[in-house]
Amino acid sequence: MIELSNRQARRVALAAQGFGGRAAGNGSRALQAMIQRLGALQLDSVNAVARSHYLPLFSRLGSYPREALDALAWGPKRQQRLFEAWGHEASLLPLSLQPALRWRHARAARGEGIYQELARFGRERQDVINRVLDQVAGQGALSAGALNTREGKAGPWWDWSEEKQAFEWLFAAGELCVATRRGFERIYDLPERVLPGAVLAQATPTEAEGQRALMLHAAQALGVATEKDLRDYFRLEPADAKARLAELEEEGLLLPCRVEGWKQPAWCAAGVKVPRKVQASALLSPFDSLVWERSRVERLFEFRYRLEFYVPPAKRIYGYYVMPFLHEERIEARARPAGRPRQRPPAGGGGARGKHRPGRAGPCSVG
Repeated sequence: MIELSNRQARRVALAAQGFGGRAAGNGSRALQAMIQRLGALQLDSVNAVARSHYLPLFSRLGSYPREALDALAWGPKRQQRLFEAWGHEASLLPLSLQPALRWRHARAARGEGIYQELARFGRERQDVINRVLDQVAGQGALSAGALNTREGKAGPWWDWSEEKQAFEWLFAAGELCVATRRGFERIYDLPERVLPGAVLAQATPTEAEGQRALMLHAAQALGVATEKDLRDYFRLEPADAKARLAELEEEGLLLPCRVEGWKQPAWCAAGVKVPRKVQASALLSPFDSLVWERSRVERLFEFRYRLEFYVPPAKRIYGYYVMPFLHEERIEARARPAGRPRQRPPAGGGGARGKHRPGRAGPCSVG
């Protein structure tokens, strides 16, 4: 049994997430290496500072050309090293993980692991799905809007047209891929016209093999983690995660750990090392993989963090868009982009344990 203090666990986690290492430059190879380490960059439409997938690399590598990341994700096949899929929510992932996610595509095609409304659409409207697939096959890359036959005006949020639902089902089932984006709109095409042939030619792992690969990657990216932390990283089902965790532990690829102050058991990848210190200062995207699992953030950093852009304005504490600020081995503050209104935090409401620590969990504005 590996014993870690909470401070040691923080150092392991930060190092695993790519903080505090030697500067690796900001070119395409450095971006690829960091994304391979993280395993996923979450995509999201919230754009208060920049699109969410650009920010984690900036937090770890500093300034870099966005077009380099765009080329890795949506460029020509000879440059492509990433693909879009449901990883941790909608994500950009290394091509090396594509085979490990095929079981998820197969489940989606059966109506499993996707929204109930989309599963129902897949069962009941194969006519629309086949029509959309045939149109993409015949015409080339298309957006959902290009095939929209809706005559009335769309409603808010999930009021999708039939064509949009068909595209979403085909994407979840792996029958279409995202070839590029126009603004933030997906442009879909057939996998053989998007993904490199060498990736498509790889043998398809079994469900258990694919899930083990994802769990092991999550463990390496997190450094030290509970079962819930591990399954949340690539959004596995609890039963699947527990079974794969037991297998990985039996194989000696994951080792049990006990972390000071943690009620739950934890695991780390074999060969894990505890850094003597981690020196890093960075603003974090609300969608940064370091802060995906909120209970983990509280355990590691004694910092309570919640997304408030989905909260009615009157109920917000810190503001619409607030970025945690990592300094050395602590999350020291909340930074709010200038111009965003906020409400005054309640007395004693700063930290994870209900104690406001000056300079640690208080709100601040940055330009």
